[in-house]
Amino acid sequence: MSKLALLRHGQSIWNLENKFTGWMDIDLSDQDIGEAHQAGKPLKSENYSFDSLVRSFELYVSLNKTKNRR
Repeated sequence: MSKLALLRHGQSIWNLENKFTGWMDIDLSDQDIGEAHQAGKPLKSENYSFDSLVRSFELYVSLNKTKNRR
């Protein structure tokens, strides 16, 4: 059975600086790197394995290509 795991970062450097975000890949803050490690622990303990990783911008592009083909 396939499973879908969705994770979202909490704080980028630009979030920390109160800048507009969402159009570029910005480095994560030290806090968020720690949160990402914590979020991964249950996935590792449950032996999740991943066939692919899609980041939000890549998903957006993929969905728009599919939408525009209709």
